[in-house]
Amino acid sequence: MSDDDSERTRAEEVEQVDTDETGGFSSFDGSELADEEPSQGLFDDLLSGEPIFENKEVLRPSYTPHELPHRSDQINKMATILVAALRGETPSNILIYGKTGTGKTASAKFVSKELESTSQKYSVPCDVEYINCEVTDTQYRVLAQLANKFIEKNEARIDDRIDELESLLETLDEYEAAGADADAAVRPETENDLFDEDDPFESALPNDDEVASTGEETGSPSSESPLETEGSSNGADGSSDGAIDDSNPAGQNNPNRLPADGDEQRSDGDSNREATDLELSGAGPSDDRSDDVPPNHPLDSTPFDSRAGIEDEIESLEEDKESFEEVPMTGWPTDRVYSVFFDAVDYDERVVVIMLDEIDKLVEKSGDDTLYNLSRMNSELENSRVSIIGISNDLKFTDFLDPRVKSSLGEEEIVFPPYDANQLRDILEHRSEVAFKGGALSEDVIPLCAAFAAQEHGDARRALDLLRTAGELAERSQAETIVEEHVREAQDKIELDRVVEVVRTLPTQSKLVLFAIILLEKNGVHSINTGEVFNIYKRLCEEIDADVLTQRRVTDLISELDMLGIVNAVVVSKGRYGRTKEISLSVPLEETEAVLLSDSRLSDIDDVQPFVQARFEN
Repeated sequence: MSDDDSERTRAEEVEQVDTDETGGFSSFDGSELADEEPSQGLFDDLLSGEPIFENKEVLRPSYTPHELPHRSDQINKMATILVAALRGETPSNILIYGKTGTGKTASAKFVSKELESTSQKYSVPCDVEYINCEVTDTQYRVLAQLANKFIEKNEARIDDRIDELESLLETLDEYEAAGADADAAVRPETENDLFDEDDPFESALPNDDEVASTGEETGSPSSESPLETEGSSNGADGSSDGAIDDSNPAGQNNPNRLPADGDEQRSDGDSNREATDLELSGAGPSDDRSDDVPPNHPLDSTPFDSRAGIEDEIESLEEDKESFEEVPMTGWPTDRVYSVFFDAVDYDERVVVIMLDEIDKLVEKSGDDTLYNLSRMNSELENSRVSIIGISNDLKFTDFLDPRVKSSLGEEEIVFPPYDANQLRDILEHRSEVAFKGGALSEDVIPLCAAFAAQEHGDARRALDLLRTAGELAERSQAETIVEEHVREAQDKIELDRVVEVVRTLPTQSKLVLFAIILLEKNGVHSINTGEVFNIYKRLCEEIDADVLTQRRVTDLISELDMLGIVNAVVVSKGRYGRTKEISLSVPLEETEAVLLSDSRLSDIDDVQPFVQARFEN
């Protein structure tokens, strides 16, 4: 076999190997891709349907709309009171009353937002701070939160001011650099113009060559007598070629006399030369007034007249920022917290509006000391002014206030009445335009939500929650439209969620009483009386080794459950048998029992069969 044949055979073998390897890899890749195809995941089915919501947050209670229907009167009244802040005056304190869901907080936030935006428009310093007293419910926490917020605002303003000053320094650097370049270009021309050929006094001065040849300086005493000098003739150019003796008083008034060093009056040429020398040397006038800054200078229309003043201001601001100390949430004496809050508020000239939501919760837990301090601050503040807006569900909470606090706090009062069904319908229609996609609501959904909410003292918050929950239920079932059925399911769910939360947080003794009622109803007992509940309650206490209360105390616990809406207890007369309470369950039985059994102590109770005493039915 020749070399060419061997080469050809070897190339064919390599090509065959490459073909086999390529085919092998191709089949392997295909199997791998088949195995790696994504399977239908847990959330894929849920994402397959079209969403109903466009912006669900619009239906949240925390959302502040751009327009609040049926609250224009209350909003306008708040605006007429708070407009004083935009004039730099102290607005009157405001107390806002109304039941839950009547738009108190939303209206107050809307007005405060408009107030802050308008203050920025007219460059009037005005700050609004919101505190929820149901969460921040002690004097220490309220003052600490306010102090830290104003410290944060002060630090932000200091940073902005320092940025402005540093920018001014950069502009000043550019201005001085441009001026130096211009002076360098003008200097040779200016020096040539110092000696004017047409100036008669210039010709009277000897040049350097003449001084060198004669060995005498200009202005030295002449060998001629003053009389001879005075009577000497003038040159062709009209200038004197002699010098007048400075010691001659008569020569002081000679118009041809050259000015000497000690003369008070100077020629125009000498004054011009002196002014030019000052410009070239960079020296300014001796007057220290700040209004000597040239009109086009960067420091014009600023309170500064030099670079040093700007640098001193920056250093002072940095020292102020370092002096701020954040208040911890615990650990300081209350008077120290108040002092820090006072200094933080009074650091700048501004009007401060403090909004205290659920203000009655603060008074119930901590008394009226906080309100007393806040309402009396203006008599001590120097730069700022403070106004208070209090929001409360309790119309009578001011009855527990100190008379001095009550008089200063309740300068203006605004009452928010409950919404009726038509007003709730307008609110829901206004929100639903933004919250849902087009065609997502059937015609009867919004009227039904408004009717349910109107039954409970016109609560707009309840109406919004109902509409949002109905939309969520429809979306979970992958329905394209929200219908009446979804609203009724949402009503049951919201009610159940409320019951679950209430039952879960009951004390153990109340849970035992409720469990006894549930066991009686499960065994078909109707019109349950207090004695029957007490008998089962005692057996349950024995099961979990709990203390047994008296029957009178168990009766009080039943009344508390009735007040919470969990049971319905009605006192009925049995004629000669006396009066008794007939008790029935007001919440879903199975769900309530499940919540009770989730308690670790009640979960150990075995199946207790109630013993029902024989009763004579009328």
